[in-house]
Amino acid sequence: MAKTRIARIQDLLGLLNAQAPPVLAEEWDNVGLQVGDLSAEVSRVLVSLDATEATVAAALAAGAEALVCHHPLLFRPLRQVSLADETGRIVAAALRGGLTILAAHTNLDRAADGLNDWLAVRLGLQAATPLEAPEGLLYKLVVFVPASHQEILAEALFDAGAGEVGVYDRCSFRSSGSGSFRPGVGAQPFIGQVGETTLVEEVRIETLVPKEALSRVVTRMLKAHPYEAVAYDLLPLANSRMDVGLGRIGCLPAATSLEEFTATVKTALGVSHLRRVGVATQRVKKIAVCGGSGASLLAAAARQGADVLVTGDVGYHDARRAESLGIALLDAGHFATEQIMVDGLAQRLAKRAKERGLAIEIHPFVGETDPLQTV
Repeated sequence: MAKTRIARIQDLLGLLNAQAPPVLAEEWDNVGLQVGDLSAEVSRVLVSLDATEATVAAALAAGAEALVCHHPLLFRPLRQVSLADETGRIVAAALRGGLTILAAHTNLDRAADGLNDWLAVRLGLQAATPLEAPEGLLYKLVVFVPASHQEILAEALFDAGAGEVGVYDRCSFRSSGSGSFRPGVGAQPFIGQVGETTLVEEVRIETLVPKEALSRVVTRMLKAHPYEAVAYDLLPLANSRMDVGLGRIGCLPAATSLEEFTATVKTALGVSHLRRVGVATQRVKKIAVCGGSGASLLAAAARQGADVLVTGDVGYHDARRAESLGIALLDAGHFATEQIMVDGLAQRLAKRAKERGLAIEIHPFVGETDPLQTV
């Protein structure tokens, strides 16, 4: 374990980005720093679902220097910061109190070991995988290296996060051939002489790199490679990644009735009421989930054979569409399907901080309630 050291907000942001890489966020989303100073010291953090006047006040009262929330405080550029509206008051209170606000939203929804994985586990699903896997988040790295250094370079690539395919790691394809080059004036070649053409036995290494690890992998590669001018290619791929994406789909240990599964969802999420589409006696086993507003995934859930989709913010026409698709639908509410991120994210950030030797206390905020009440 690393020696404990004073942490700054940029260290906290690094922990957050490692848990929920920003590249996973939707283009319209605004994740990361909302308000504050990245260079400021931080020793206590509060995690909440929303950045409201109440959660900001609670964070300041608890002596926290940072509030990490799920829903971003700022979605659009501000034309003014006015104390006449809530956003302005929150920004002003945070700045006056020296509180930094960070957000992890759709990047946490899509992340491996993120909100939707936690929701799947909470509802007892087994072998859950993303319901909608995104494209454009995977690269192929091709690099040429002297045969004598291929293992050194491969180790550097793998240690930096390259070479993972599903549940396999350290994956690569290698082929041998001859590389030619002629060092110019001022070069300091690892092999060969200035002005002379050299043929070298080289190995072509191909491996996969997730987009969020791209910069780190390339940096480590250049550092480990013996050549001063490294020949490599980065090829964006259309392949879908199966470790990240919106929603999750998995199976219950055994089939049950929709009525019984409804009771399970209510207990697991701590809700007294929910809305349901489907016949109470129908048998269900394959379950799709999406925290927050996931009705847009109805077709994907039905296409993959889900018996039920559990989500929130279901509209009337969503319910009719579920009927036409032959899939049951449970609307447990936006709040109930997402508030589990408070404990989940606090635990994981605390674990990452401890592993990195950062002196940060990270606490979940327990005072939030659903603004929509059933009466």
